Formats: sequence, C-alpha cells, structure tokens
Amino acid sequence: MNIKAIVSGTVTGAMIAAFSPLPLFAAGSDDSSSPTTTNTTKECKNGKVWSDNKNRCVNPENSSLDVDTLYGAVRELSHAGRFEDAQRVLAAMPDQADDRVMTYWGFTTRKMGQVELGMEYYSKALALNPDNLLARSYMGQAHVEAGDLVLARAQLLEIRKRGGTDTWAETSLEEAIRTGNTYTF
Repeated sequence: MNIKAIVSGTVTGAMIAAFSPLPLFAAGSDDSSSPTTTNTTKECKNGKVWSDNKNRCVNPENSSLDVDTLYGAVRELSHAGRFEDAQRVLAAMPDQADDRVMTYWGFTTRKMGQVELGMEYYSKALALNPDNLLARSYMGQAHVEAGDLVLARAQLLEIRKRGGTDTWAETSLEEAIRTGNTYTF
C-alpha cells in the first residue's frame, strides 16, 4: 500500500478493498455490490414488493414481509431510481421512529431533490443513534453533492472515530469525496 497515502490520510476505497482482510459491505446488504435485481423491480409496480411465499407482488403495508425484506426492497428500488416506490415501502415499516428508517427516509427524500428535508431525517437518525454510520455516510455524500467537502470529511472522520473503518459507509463516502460521485443505494 502507498505509505504516503497512509500518512496523509488519503487512502482510497479501492486501496482499502485491495488490502482489507474484511469484506466491504454495502448499506443494507451483505456485500459491497449493487443490489441484486429481483422480481420487486422486474415485476412489481407502484411500491409493491415481491413475496416469495405468495409468488406475486404485494402491498408492503398489508403483507407479512419481514423488516429485512422490506429494507432490501427499499435498497433495490432506490438503486433502480424508484424513490417514490421505495418511500411507499418505507411507510410500511412498523417502527417509523427507528434510526434506520429515518436514514432511508433521508436518503430517498434527498435523492428526490428535497435535500434540506433529507438532511433533517439524517439528523433525526443521528439524534436517535449517533453511531449510525450509514446516516453519516449519506449525510457526507449530500455534503459532497453540495460541494462542501469540509463537512463531508467531518462525517468521514466521525465514521472512523465510531469504529467504521473498512465499512461500506466509510469507503463509499471516501470515494465520493475523492471523485464527486455518490451512490444510489
């Protein structure tokens, strides 16, 4: 690894990925890759989610889908740019005051162009759980999009301070700061 990069603190996500013994996980999943396309995005419309048990699209608010399945649907729909559909799934979450739900409300709202409201959701998520690395990463990426790299780097430092080194949250924000490109999942 580049010693100059380590000393200066400019290690890139790619460098971490190449030399990290730990896998880098994408938000809301078990890997660092884009969400897998499922029948939720292939077949379902209007915020419905695929149910393997029923072998059809179901309304998330009237289904027996577990919370992890709903989060997976939010992530997949967001990656497909279907933020309104993702928000319909979010609205079906049983605990709207959960910091993870607030994080995804912030993300989808921000991606739909309501940046200030998205930042309010991130702030609420962090008030509930200051160690929510995903909220910090997404907030930092919003700062990158706004051109405020000082605030973006402050979130990156908080992620590291809170044990988030070698996580998707750190790597994605670091990459966004370096390139100016942010993530849709």
